Order: sequence, then structure tokens, then C-alpha cells
Amino acid sequence: MVDRFEKLTIGIAQIYKCIQRIKKCQMKELGLRGTHVMCLYYLSHHPEGLAAADLCGICKEDKAGISRILSDLEINGYICYEFVNDKKYRAKATLTPKGKKCARSVNKMIRKATEEGGVGITEEEREIFYRVLFLISDNLNRLCCKLDKR
Repeated sequence: MVDRFEKLTIGIAQIYKCIQRIKKCQMKELGLRGTHVMCLYYLSHHPEGLAAADLCGICKEDKAGISRILSDLEINGYICYEFVNDKKYRAKATLTPKGKKCARSVNKMIRKATEEGGVGITEEEREIFYRVLFLISDNLNRLCCKLDKR
């Protein structure tokens, strides 16, 4: 049992650290930080735009973190907002032409990292891996919810 715990936590930590290093190195070339990656990624997949609250949910980031990221992206001309009744509250962020170009680079980086990370894995193994990964995630999330209720 302890061996499984060690393998899981060490494996997840190593993967996470590698992803963070890849983000940092690749984004440095674009003049951005690793924290910008997921917002650019999701905004590129939602051309209609996303509100900050939507990004918090799908990026699994807190409001303050998303707010800082969106502020950086807006200041640097990567996003703009569609205001509702002249208010920024619940306004949707969309990529500017500069942001779309950057997002294409980000998506290319993600595709390369995903392909390299999956070298030697069959499609069947990949399907099993993701099914099991999300099963573990859901099970641990349920445990966290139980612990939170105490």
C-alpha cells in the first residue's frame, strides 16, 4: 500500500515539475510566464470568449491568480474584453490577433510535449491510463469532500 502511495505521489510530482519547466522555458521565448499557458490555451478553444469565473473553473485556479494573468495578458495586448452594459464584471475575454498568434505557438508547444511524453505508449494504454487517472482523481476528490465536512 505504501509503495503505491510513493509511486503515485512521486510520479505525479515528477510529471508536474516537468510540465512547469516546459511551460517556463517555452513561455520565456514568447516573453510570457508559465502561468499564462492555460488561459491562452482555453481562450484559443473558446473564440466566443470566457469570463474570469469560467477560467477559474476550467483552469482550477483561484480568482486572484486568474485576475493577475488576465491583467498581464490585457496589458500586453493578448486579450481584450467584451463589456456587458459597460461593466467589466462578467465580461468575456477574447484573444486579439496577437493573442491568437501566441496561442498557436502555445498549442504547438503543448502538442509537442504531449507527443514526446507519450512516446512508447499504445493507444490502448493511453485510454486505460486516462481512465484510471481520472478515476483516482474522482475518488480522492470524494474523500476530500468528506474530510471538508468534518
